[in-house]
Amino acid sequence: MYIKKILLAIVLIGLVVGGIFAYYVYQAIFSPNTNFESETTTLFIPTGATYTEVVEKITPLVKDIYSFDRIARKKGYANNIKAGKYILKQGLNNNEIINLLRSKNTPVQVSFNNQERLQNLAGRIAMQIEADSLSLINVFQDTAFVEKNGFTTESALAMYIPNKYEFFWNTSASQFRERMLKEYKRFWNESRINKAKAIELSPLEVITIASIVQKETAKIDERPRVAGVYMNRYKNGWKLDADPTVIYALKKHRKDWQTVIKRVLYKDLELDSPYNTYKYAELPPGPIAMPDISAIDAVLNYEKHDYYFFVANVQNFGYHKFAKTIQQHNRNKKQYIDWVNKQGIKR
Repeated sequence: MYIKKILLAIVLIGLVVGGIFAYYVYQAIFSPNTNFESETTTLFIPTGATYTEVVEKITPLVKDIYSFDRIARKKGYANNIKAGKYILKQGLNNNEIINLLRSKNTPVQVSFNNQERLQNLAGRIAMQIEADSLSLINVFQDTAFVEKNGFTTESALAMYIPNKYEFFWNTSASQFRERMLKEYKRFWNESRINKAKAIELSPLEVITIASIVQKETAKIDERPRVAGVYMNRYKNGWKLDADPTVIYALKKHRKDWQTVIKRVLYKDLELDSPYNTYKYAELPPGPIAMPDISAIDAVLNYEKHDYYFFVANVQNFGYHKFAKTIQQHNRNKKQYIDWVNKQGIKR
């Protein structure tokens, strides 16, 4: 009888201990374990991060780091860290958090436009993915890659078509570059290639002219007409006489890309640079900026007309007055110069 009581007591104690253990396990796995007030929070795990580094990053985001650590080790996550951007929702339990960190790397929207140089592009992209600007500019300027794919150092910017793209945050610099090459080839589909051939330009020449159009007017509806002016000049062997190319040449010559030049002076037109289209009839060796898709398509579908000149329209700011003859252009130009002088714009 006494032995039976002892056995019963042992069983009861075992059940209690087992129940407590089961409850602890259940709590550790399935109880909410987040520690932030917002609906969601974002966790970035860098490439090559150790488990210790992940624990340091996630500690402020969970109530009980010890239970998280136990479950993470049990599920093998500690030995299988994956870099990326992870969005944690309020109220997730340890099991859900670990499953999310295993397989829910969230893409980011990467966008860029109007970059003047590869350096500017690198800085812009570095703000949106893990790769830093130095690694990006290094791969952008990699001579072997550039030449292999039909570009030069001066024209390499043309490969990056401005748009919104989806990337994983932990995309490397070389992965970004390879994706952009694919997007460039996709952009230059059969239709655009045929249009370029029809106007006797290569894709790079189209983008170079488009970059000038981009700088000349921010009005999308005016770009085909501006493109038509430059195509008329180019097809007839004229110099393009584009102020934006002179501004680019001045910045490059001075190695000062931060300066703002609002007015091109006559002395500036004498600068000896392949980018100075007042001095050379050839197209610049590459784009002077990153043109929007609208500017590229404006060149491919340029307006057919007899205009050879244009100047800013001071009666309708943002747009331009177009002229067929130099006499008419000089009258339009006088209105603009009078307005500039009245505003006191000297440079």
